[in-house]
Amino acid sequence: MKSLSGTILVADDDPDIRDILRDTLISLGAKTITASNGQDCLDRVEALAPDLILLDIEMPIKNGLQVLKELRQRGNGTTVIMITAYGTIERAVQAMKQDAYDFITKPFDLDHIALTVERALEREKLKRGLENFAAEAGERYRLIGGESPKMRSAIETAQKAAASKSTVLLLGESGTGKEVFARAIHQWSERKGEPFIAINCVGLSKDLLESELFGHEKGAFTGAHQLKKGKMEQAHGGTVFLDEVGDISAELQTKLLRFLQEREFERVGGTQPIRVDVRVIAATNRELSSAMKAGRFREDLYYRLNVIPIALPPLRERKQDIPVLAQYFLRRFATETKKTFSGITAEAEAKLVGYGWPGNVRELANVIECAAVLHDGPEIGGDDLPLRIADTEIESAADGFSYRHSVDAARADVIKRALAHTHGNRAAAARILGVHKTHLLNLMKTLGME
Repeated sequence: MKSLSGTILVADDDPDIRDILRDTLISLGAKTITASNGQDCLDRVEALAPDLILLDIEMPIKNGLQVLKELRQRGNGTTVIMITAYGTIERAVQAMKQDAYDFITKPFDLDHIALTVERALEREKLKRGLENFAAEAGERYRLIGGESPKMRSAIETAQKAAASKSTVLLLGESGTGKEVFARAIHQWSERKGEPFIAINCVGLSKDLLESELFGHEKGAFTGAHQLKKGKMEQAHGGTVFLDEVGDISAELQTKLLRFLQEREFERVGGTQPIRVDVRVIAATNRELSSAMKAGRFREDLYYRLNVIPIALPPLRERKQDIPVLAQYFLRRFATETKKTFSGITAEAEAKLVGYGWPGNVRELANVIECAAVLHDGPEIGGDDLPLRIADTEIESAADGFSYRHSVDAARADVIKRALAHTHGNRAAAARILGVHKTHLLNLMKTLGME
């Protein structure tokens, strides 16, 4: 029995039972707190947020079923194990229908309690890990937002594609966020509760990649000591993301084509067809049409993959999104480094916008992370950026932008000054500018000033 980690709340009105359970759990390494009635249990859950609750069904003030019901009504999903006597097992089963994890019976088998608690804590850890991942993923989806027309078009196409079962091909340079886009499509689709599995097709030999995709039978090759299910099989009901699909070998292209046509495959070394329901999203930074002409990529596979193509613009073509992305990354890395930043100076922002970003969004994230780690002041300034960016000359509107861009920049500057003068009061700013408030709001929206 391995040592338990986490905080466990034991709620029981019998002091002897509380002592037995507390001492047992403490001996196993768990931090243990106790409650003597239902209301006491609710109060301690609210104050101490335990990882697991051992909850007696028969308690004064509020019984275990009432406590469980109230916890769930409050949105508290902490794992609960019910404590019951033999005469109330039926009520314990009723509690499990109300989302209790399991129940233990009096008199106790301490080995059984230890095993049940260990499994419950592992479940709670996994559940909270998934919740944290979902929250993090939700934050990452913000990266695909933007005001540039090309990005808006890509997002609109992705949202429409998500509602279908069609194969999607994401096209774009390295660092443009193809995997983030793929995860967003999965999250927007009906498959969002099913697996999303990403496979990088670069860096693996043909044989290893084939085994990774389709699995292998025991004894299929040297070292295949047991049957292995491939990613396609593991993702049944969900989505598989094939990153850098343009790099796979000719032989594997044939097998992938057959899978896309038939939705079935054989494991390496196997003869039994395996059929799965998987949505495929592929991505490449290569020009596949040129690869087809050169004979390096199958034309029929290209058309199978290219059902819904989505081109992701490089960062240099969506410069109006750079300040928003930079602020997002600064907030993220400020949290990670436990620092507080008020923002990015106008000079630094102008240098970020003026830089060419060959590494795209990934490079921008790295730059802001470096600045957040090394800088201790309230703002990130131009001198806090890497030399390649700090040395960027800030172009004037006339030199660096089109006539329309120059006019929009001037409009935005006038509006910002009016809003600063009125401390953000839009109605007052509209009066200063001599325009109707509705016109000002529409203009701000057009200029991306919301």
